[in-house]
Amino acid sequence: RVAREVGTDGRLGGQARVQGVAGTWKDLTDNVNLMADNLTDQVRNIATVATAVANGDLSKKITVEAKGEVATLAETLNGMVDTLRAFGDEVTRVAREVGTEGILGGQARVSGVAGTWKDLTDSVNFMADNLTNQVRNIAQ
Repeated sequence: RVAREVGTDGRLGGQARVQGVAGTWKDLTDNVNLMADNLTDQVRNIATVATAVANGDLSKKITVEAKGEVATLAETLNGMVDTLRAFGDEVTRVAREVGTEGILGGQARVSGVAGTWKDLTDSVNFMADNLTNQVRNIAQ
């Protein structure tokens, strides 16, 4: 029942409760419960972080102990959070420097970005460069 609930139906938190078992049957029940607990903790922690990111909260990281493919997934998602945070910090810095503080020539620098993140970084830098050039032309 627990294997079906947790493993197939996706209903996390299930536990096997078998009265009066001992020996190998108790060990088997305990191991099924441990497996269900671990999977529940891992999935719920990943879901918490994914929900936080979807809501714009980049302060959360996956902290649950994991091995194998779940550990790889956790590392990938934590790396994504780091990249998003670095990108957000850089865009905010450039916008503040160029747009508010009048420090011309600011450029966003986010290491290791690719794809959409590189495109967005390039767009921010293009806009900052355009604003810098316009202000300098007006000043002349």
